[in-house]
Order: sequence, then C-alpha cells, then structure tokens
Amino acid sequence: MIDTILIIGACGQIGSELTQKLRETYGNDNVVATDIREGNEELVNSGPFEILDATDTQGILKIVQKYKVTQVYLMAAMLSATAEKHPQKAWNLNMNSLLGVLELAKDKHIKQVYWPSSIASFGPTSPKINTPQQTIMEPSTVYGISKLAGEHWCNYYHNRYGVDVRSIRYPGIISWKTKPGGGTTDYAVDIYFKALENQSYECFLSENTRLPMMYMEDAIDATIKIMQVDAASIKTRTAYNLAAISFTPEEVAVEIKKHIPKFKISYKTDFRQQIADSWPQVIDDTEARKDWNWKHQFDLELMTKEMLKNLQ
Repeated sequence: MIDTILIIGACGQIGSELTQKLRETYGNDNVVATDIREGNEELVNSGPFEILDATDTQGILKIVQKYKVTQVYLMAAMLSATAEKHPQKAWNLNMNSLLGVLELAKDKHIKQVYWPSSIASFGPTSPKINTPQQTIMEPSTVYGISKLAGEHWCNYYHNRYGVDVRSIRYPGIISWKTKPGGGTTDYAVDIYFKALENQSYECFLSENTRLPMMYMEDAIDATIKIMQVDAASIKTRTAYNLAAISFTPEEVAVEIKKHIPKFKISYKTDFRQQIADSWPQVIDDTEARKDWNWKHQFDLELMTKEMLKNLQ
C-alpha cells in the first residue's frame, strides 16, 4: 500500500523542495501540501493543496481523515533570527504544532511522523568541534529551546506510546530555489544571490565564523531516507546529528571568486553573530551514517558550482 503523505509548512524553504521531491517519489496525488497561505503556483497546482494553520490540531485531523493520511512531515516553524524577535509566538508555533501531531499519532490517526530539529538545539556550553550525538545541550535561543524540548517530546511519545516519530538536527541549509527564511545561516544562501546581482556582499557574520552547512539536495535526501528505513534501524528517537560541510564566510567568498573574480565581501556583524557563536562548528554524525547509511554528496566546491549555475 502506498503511503499518503501530509506536509505541514509546505511553502517554506525546506518544505517546498521536499514537497516536490515527495511528489516525484510517491505520485502527486499521494502528497498533500498545506500551509498557512498559498505558496508558489507549481506547488499549489501540482497536487492536493489545503490552507492549514499548523497549530490547529482539529484542522490537521480533518485533512488526515479526508485524504486518509498515513505520514506527516511537520515542517512549519519560526526560525532562529525571527524567533528572537517574537519569542512567545515562536514557542507557540514550534511546540503546539508538534504536540498536536504527536497526539494524533498516539491516537492512531497517523502511522509515522517526521519533525525536524536543528543544530540550534545545542548551546554555548556544547563542544564546538565534532559535537557528539549525546552531549551537553543548553540552547540560548528561543528556536533552540523549542527544538530541544521538541526532541524530548518526540522521545517521550515514542517510549510511552510507541509513536513512530523520526527527526534530524539540520545544519544550515543552502538552496537556490527559495530565498532565505529568517535563519542565522541565511548568509550562505544570500551571498550567492548577491554575488551574481552586484558582485559584492555585506555579511552579517564575521569572516571566521565556522558553521555546519548542507546543500538542500542532501537535506531532502536525508529527510526522505530516514522516513523510508525500517523502524528497527532508528536507534535515536530524540533527533539525529546530520553533517555534510562546515565553512566560514571567508571560505565561501574564496570559492565564489573562482567563478566571479571581481567578487568582494565585507563584514558588518549584527545580533545574529551572537546566535552563530552559540552553535557548533563541526558536527559528528557517525550515528546517522551507521544506523541508516546516511551519506552526503555535495562539498563546498560542488555546491558553489550548482548554486551559481542555477541562479544565473
């Protein structure tokens, strides 16, 4: 039997590309896209689309029953930089949406849940280099606090009620299809747009700020893969560390200059610097590679080529 998949937050940076890939994989009619408002036309027209508030559990249940949904990918969230400006709203969206979906799974309305965590769930006291799967986690941002709490809710619902919920701690995600959505790692998307637009970029993080990153294609592959593997392979029920590449703004600039020799970067840090400084620099994702054969394809060089080629 083919699963029917519901994506909540389908118009966001990851949600929009995940929806397209899932529709290619499972068929357009088997993937129901929802968001608080309509997104791009292609997404709305390529398969079922419904307007849905992620915190409206009864609204989610109606759609689950209407389409006989078996899997939910909960991609709606308020990201790190935006969440710092609206703490209560961020907590409400990020937590209540998850708790609602976990309750629906507990009551057997759905079989499987995917919920993304983030490197933001680590904090200033976590080891910065080769941050392990299990370590000190004392996040200092609203986004990070909500992600860490969410990880433990996922683990609780799995252990207490047998809910099959799976999660990944995303690093910074880089894509050419969707413009940045209010995150701290957004500079690594914006820099490519600006390099092509005006051959210069003013970066809001300092030149040596090293952060874990990943090209969107790898992130989507990991997301679908963790949902496809046998439940017995999933040994971590909080969220898996996931890694591909770690780099600094200076290193991206050097790579871009190979393609656009006149490109110039300058630096003017803002409040996002403090957020970035609280996060890991290099993530150890041994567990994901061992438990469900995670492998990344894109390094900085290949990603830069892809970004510039697709944005031209």
